[in-house]
Amino acid sequence: MTRKLRSNFERGTSRWAVRRSQWKALGLTDEDMEKPKIAVVNTSSELSSCFSHLDGVAAKVKVAIRAAGGLPFEVRTAAPSDFITSAGHRGGYILPTRDLIVNDIEVAVEGALLDGMVCLASCDKTTPGQIMAAARLNIPAIVVICGYQRSGKYEGKHVDIEEVFLSAGHVAAGRITVKALTGMSDNAVLGPGVCAGMGTANSMHIVCEALGMALPGSAPVLANSPKMMEHVRRAGERIVAMVWDDLKPRDILTKEAFANAVMAILSLSGSINTVKHLQAIAVEAECEVDVYGLFEHYADRIPLLAAIRPNGEHLIEDFEAAGGARVVMKRLEGSLHASARTVTGQTVREILRDVVAPEQDVIRTVDDPLSRRPSIVIVRGSLAPETGIVKLGVGDTRTLQFSGRANVYHSREAALEGLAKGEITRGQVVVLRGMGAKGGPGMAMASALVFALDGAGLSEHVAVVTDGQLSGLVNRGLVVGEVLPEAAEAGPLALVENGDLIVIDVEKRVVNLEVPQTELAARRARPQKFVSPDEKGWLSIYQRTVQPLSKGAVLRK
Repeated sequence: MTRKLRSNFERGTSRWAVRRSQWKALGLTDEDMEKPKIAVVNTSSELSSCFSHLDGVAAKVKVAIRAAGGLPFEVRTAAPSDFITSAGHRGGYILPTRDLIVNDIEVAVEGALLDGMVCLASCDKTTPGQIMAAARLNIPAIVVICGYQRSGKYEGKHVDIEEVFLSAGHVAAGRITVKALTGMSDNAVLGPGVCAGMGTANSMHIVCEALGMALPGSAPVLANSPKMMEHVRRAGERIVAMVWDDLKPRDILTKEAFANAVMAILSLSGSINTVKHLQAIAVEAECEVDVYGLFEHYADRIPLLAAIRPNGEHLIEDFEAAGGARVVMKRLEGSLHASARTVTGQTVREILRDVVAPEQDVIRTVDDPLSRRPSIVIVRGSLAPETGIVKLGVGDTRTLQFSGRANVYHSREAALEGLAKGEITRGQVVVLRGMGAKGGPGMAMASALVFALDGAGLSEHVAVVTDGQLSGLVNRGLVVGEVLPEAAEAGPLALVENGDLIVIDVEKRVVNLEVPQTELAARRARPQKFVSPDEKGWLSIYQRTVQPLSKGAVLRK
């Protein structure tokens, strides 16, 4: 442990002197100032229960870092919650805040030239933002999975936040009362942590472990449980050793690691949002990998091993008890890239060597899976030349082909109003555009319309095509989301008019606009504008600098 630390400045220099003055005022000793200096990245916030426990977790991490011979410094970032921060600007702040977190971390950690960092992973965008920052800065980093929330019961049945989210779309159609929805809401969240299902947060926690950026066996985990706190302690201890060993994120975030993460998500019908987040992490790591291509490559190769609510009947607690991500990886061992390194210093092969995958029904084997049909499907075609994503339900037996005439809307509010007026009818393909990363800006959430269609009993009788973001939890009916190029980037979606024929064939992986090229050329000569010129503040900066989703929707360098 004699490696020179970048945080230790030459004695007698200006930087050494002024830093010493600042830190002496904090009660630090000269001996402290020679230790590895570790950022504890905390996304604490009182706005959401997702983050309400993180101050306590940060305190535990700091104790562990000190015990291991390090010097912790807690730093804060923005803390977006999809259910809270999505209220403003049509949900446009959610995705952009992921990249704000990346830059928050860069300013605090790189500006101070700290030696390593522990990231407290919680809600949907904080986890990818933290790994993106780790990949960009490329200093020793470890992610601590900070757990899922306890859920409850209503009228004798299990209820969690996902069911509240979905059921809210049924109120307008009279399929559920406000009183019942209120009762569900009262009982859905009984403690801190992320949504208790296989939504984006738990999916990204599993991604952390599959990538090798979190300690083995740490995902998923009940928030504030003894098991979680033990991983907190071990992570604080491990980061100090990682600094001395100079084990960096780009040693871990290889093409093989990204493939392992994709296989894990496919085996669990995880959130489609993991696709763009993994691509963003790859871009920040300067790793030349096409994550969309990986999902295509493995779609028919990796079977579905578990169906966790809302994909199936098993609870996230059942999945944790069955062994979680580590047992999933053991089941997939024959397909994984076993030589990939992890934050432990070991390879995936070494980690899985002594793992026993017991016989149980929650996590099936590759020889006896729940299904061999992929639940995350990448589609392309004349309407989506680059890509589109379809999330299929587990055990879904409905047809995967749909053709219908377009009914075009430019905002979810307009589409919801059209639904209320009876404009949306059976056999149509509802086109919701101008909602992508640039057009939103920030990818407005299209799921409100999807759930409202379900509430109106139309989800099996219409299709939806959008460049907006879809729920990482579950979608109803046939929905092609995150279409690229988006309308604001002059993609074909911008040329669709009411009455155009759209053909979707998920089996063939295509979504096509059946309009003659001569007609499309004429429409292209009179393009519409899908980028608001009136944005201000952070969203204006984001709109001017964001890259397409195919590049992870990272900000332009």
